[in-house]
Amino acid sequence: MSRAEALEKALACVKAALDKKAYDLVLLEVGDLTSLADYFLICTGRSDTQVQAITQSIEQELKQLGESALAVEGYPHGQWAVIDCGDVVVHVFFDPVREFYDLERLWVRAPRVKLPEPYETQVRDLRLANQAR
Repeated sequence: MSRAEALEKALACVKAALDKKAYDLVLLEVGDLTSLADYFLICTGRSDTQVQAITQSIEQELKQLGESALAVEGYPHGQWAVIDCGDVVVHVFFDPVREFYDLERLWVRAPRVKLPEPYETQVRDLRLANQAR
């Protein structure tokens, strides 16, 4: 799959996560740093139930694209779900778990992808709403 096709899949995952109000969403381009994937999507849910809902939403969005996850780990516990989509790996964290693992620090050399509108605005608005809590 081309990098452009991988980005399209990553953006579909972004949409699905934002539909379930995932916050602190970050899309990292990791393809030049690892052979694991082209993109890592990292986002947060406020509860184990929201983590599960975000995960389900992403899986459903992939099915609509005719894709399916190669593997989904952590879903039953709702603390950290990982969805392996091949060229895109999605990490859906419960807030305290995300802080503990701090994947952005581990992948600090990976460029952040500037999201197209309206996603960029949604990410900003959800981040501001969470900071107000």
